[in-house]
Amino acid sequence: MKTALMVAEKPSLAQNLATILSNGKCTTNKGSNSACAVHEWNGTFKNEPVRFKMTSVCGHVMSLDFTGKYNNWDKVDPVELFSCPTEKKEAMPRLRIPAFLSQEARGCDYLVLWLDCDKEGENICFEVMNCVQSYMKGDVYTSQVTYRAHFSAITEKDIKAAMLNLGRPNENESRSVDARQELDLRIGCAFTRFQTKYFQGRYGDLDASLISYGPCQTPTLGFCVQRHDEIQTFKPETYWVLRVTASTSEGRELPLEWKRVRSFEKDIANMFLAGIKEIKEATVTNIQAKEKVKPRPAALNTVELMRVASAGLGMGPHHAMQIAERLYTQGYISYPRTETTSYSENFDLIGTLRQQQNSTKWGAEVRALIANGINKPKKGHDAGDHPPITPMRPASESELEGDMWRIYDYVTRHFIATLSRDCKYLSTTITFQIGTETFYYTGNTLVDAGYTEIMHWQAFGKDEFVPPLQVDDILRAHDHRLVECQTSPPDYLTESEVITLMEKHGIGTDASIPVHINNICQRNYVTVGSGRRLVPTNLGIVLVHGYQKIDPELVLPTMRSAVEEQLNLIAVGRADFHAVLAHTTEIFRRKFQYFVRSIEAMDQLFEVSFSSLKASGKALSRCGKCRRYMRYIQAKPARLHCSHCDDTYGLPQNGTVRIYRELKCPLDDFELLSWSSGNKGKSFPLCPYCYNHPPFRDMKKGFGCNSCTHPTCPYGVNSTGVSGCVECEAGVLVLDPAAPKWKLACNRCDVIINIFEDASRVTVCEQQCSACGAQLVSVEYRADRTRLPAALTEMTACLYCEPSFSALVEKHRAVAARAPAGRGGRGGRARLNKHRNKQPKDKMAQLAAYFV
Repeated sequence: MKTALMVAEKPSLAQNLATILSNGKCTTNKGSNSACAVHEWNGTFKNEPVRFKMTSVCGHVMSLDFTGKYNNWDKVDPVELFSCPTEKKEAMPRLRIPAFLSQEARGCDYLVLWLDCDKEGENICFEVMNCVQSYMKGDVYTSQVTYRAHFSAITEKDIKAAMLNLGRPNENESRSVDARQELDLRIGCAFTRFQTKYFQGRYGDLDASLISYGPCQTPTLGFCVQRHDEIQTFKPETYWVLRVTASTSEGRELPLEWKRVRSFEKDIANMFLAGIKEIKEATVTNIQAKEKVKPRPAALNTVELMRVASAGLGMGPHHAMQIAERLYTQGYISYPRTETTSYSENFDLIGTLRQQQNSTKWGAEVRALIANGINKPKKGHDAGDHPPITPMRPASESELEGDMWRIYDYVTRHFIATLSRDCKYLSTTITFQIGTETFYYTGNTLVDAGYTEIMHWQAFGKDEFVPPLQVDDILRAHDHRLVECQTSPPDYLTESEVITLMEKHGIGTDASIPVHINNICQRNYVTVGSGRRLVPTNLGIVLVHGYQKIDPELVLPTMRSAVEEQLNLIAVGRADFHAVLAHTTEIFRRKFQYFVRSIEAMDQLFEVSFSSLKASGKALSRCGKCRRYMRYIQAKPARLHCSHCDDTYGLPQNGTVRIYRELKCPLDDFELLSWSSGNKGKSFPLCPYCYNHPPFRDMKKGFGCNSCTHPTCPYGVNSTGVSGCVECEAGVLVLDPAAPKWKLACNRCDVIINIFEDASRVTVCEQQCSACGAQLVSVEYRADRTRLPAALTEMTACLYCEPSFSALVEKHRAVAARAPAGRGGRGGRARLNKHRNKQPKDKMAQLAAYFV
């Protein structure tokens, strides 16, 4: 029997697809990588019996990166990044997806790809094909072996229809994604590396760990800063408005609006007031009643969903799209990434609507709509990708909680509204003459609520008073006055308005728009204010002004929209991949070189807005070179700066840094520091110089004393390490210096083992355990607090093999990481058989390595 391997984009999607295609009769086994399951069943494919295997990836299998040395910021000139080699690397090495796919593909005859039906999905198709090509029986690049499923919703009808109408993966769309990835990598990394190193080496209060540039991200920030500049340069103007009140015979007062609207000259406004002040009658000269329509919405696409989520639901677009993706993979809504706002001719509107008729929230409105007949939806834009976003099955608030329900509720109400009647109201305008001046009064009354019954937040306000008047009727005019007003500046852009601008100017795609907005928030370029308004920070403003000063095109949307047009031409087969890549890369390479030559123009703006490193931070520890105090700069990224040597030393982030007992590193005389992530987290001592310039070949940059292999240093791993880590391959469990909360912490992963609570002293001995190879540990207690047997106050033994020690051990993980379903109590004693000696090396050999 032949075998067909099917691959979906996510494990949850694979499970839903397998259940539908096997009619609930598939068997499920855990995959070799523990992340992706394999669902199997027998069926028919190409009119012959086949064994189906359905599994998945977890998003992109591969990611683009620079090769080897080009990832070293210190050794590579950023301009080289425009021409240096790149390579595809595993996107998530820990999941071993390529190895898993190749294992499952071994001996299979067919490959059926169920990736999301957009350009990114097409790109993942070819990543999967590349992983399995050597293991399938046939050539995966032929139409006899590989098939592509096209679907827009996880429903039985859609999935089975897709299975009957399999197509081919689209290589042009995949290549357009490859081009975008490479351009964004080269351009973004070159500018980001240069300006990050340049400005962080000069200023101490930027409060950003990365000064990034992005071809989409930066124009997005540009929109926010442009609005900020408009607000700052706005000069309010004073104007005057003429107000009069008219009263009916029943005593109802009508506030009248002046037909001239306003006057910017006070003397002229006073002249108009003087002309009517003594006239106490307002004569009706015209009455006009007009029926107006508030049209029902067009079908829902991604951009509109993000706009509404931000403006109406108070959710960031990035978060909203994550929720929509979950609803889609669970089969509640159709595919949420679409540009189309038009239902196709064969779309089953009635069938989709009927699913909602028993809802306790909107069932009554749906039943009435079905009984009276639906209205033909508005003709929107057909982008040729996916149908609009619609509900695919009924759900209740108890079934979907929190934000999932709020998104589902909106999607469903929007769909029902597209089939409802327009909202109609009568607008009556009555015109009055008072002397030489004309005034009017407008009142609106509801005629038909239409779609606003279901989208109640758009509902018509209460009916306004419209007096029953005739032409030539006279009302009493009184309260004549001038009101002084001022023009007001525009407000900061909301996320919703930024999304609209990005769509209008072709910045990003429906998939990447929320990512770019999220990036400028995370990079401290904007903050999200009330009403989800994006307020630029000082850093964001200075960056944009700097780009405008050097090369305005770097921040204008026109550059990116032109690139997006070229990428779209690749996607439809009308432009050459290599030509577009070479042309665009060369343009930005020249722009980068000009930017580097002109950086002083931007630096002048930074100089005014930020403090130099010399003036930042507080004195903390002595430099090992000049013995003067270095300044500790807490703003991101945390670092030390010696103003005398003009050297900057990076530090671990997101924790507390303190002097470590006023001790010095035996290698370079720098004062040691202690970094801690809190009471329930890790802590370790570090030498600022060694942390940035590793002294040994087997020590990487960014590691503390707990990874230093100095043979005699009392703070290094050879003196404080107890055993190999119980969880990871490379780690060593090292005694944490944060007494009195004694603990062992892995110097690679987040495993922590609490030991000897209330002990007054704990040390690691030179002797090893003869049974397991771990270093022996010595513990001392005060007599009144001892936890040792027989009231002993001192004891030396193996943490793992001595029963009275094992009872005083508790394993957990650092709070910064997600805790697994762990074993409590005895310090992961189940791993005793894989306990590895930390194997101290020959001390003379290590000293020789240091001096080499």
